[in-house]
Amino acid sequence: MNKIGREIKRKIRVRSKVKGTCARPRLSVHRSNKFIYAQLIDDDKAETILGVSEKNLGKEIKGKKSDKARELGLLLAKLAISKKINTAVFDRGSYAYHGRIKQVAQGAREGGLKF
Repeated sequence: MNKIGREIKRKIRVRSKVKGTCARPRLSVHRSNKFIYAQLIDDDKAETILGVSEKNLGKEIKGKKSDKARELGLLLAKLAISKKINTAVFDRGSYAYHGRIKQVAQGAREGGLKF
């Protein structure tokens, strides 16, 4: 099996155990080499409630990518709480819970989002 096939297999395995609802949306994280993206998804209606990326942060944060990922999590939590969303289900996709993915989760927790 090639790399993409293994990645899809991991993603399906994680996604089968995680489902977002209106009251408790799924916090999905996507990581590219340059940026990281996070969004809150309601799987019942199949729509994105809220989405943020490192592009929203701008250039004001200097430092490592993991520092920017933590700030992204804080921003996501702040926006989610303003929309009266306090809990979520974390979806790491095909990525290991390590590095930037872990930093997004910790930032969201620090911001007040529970999962």
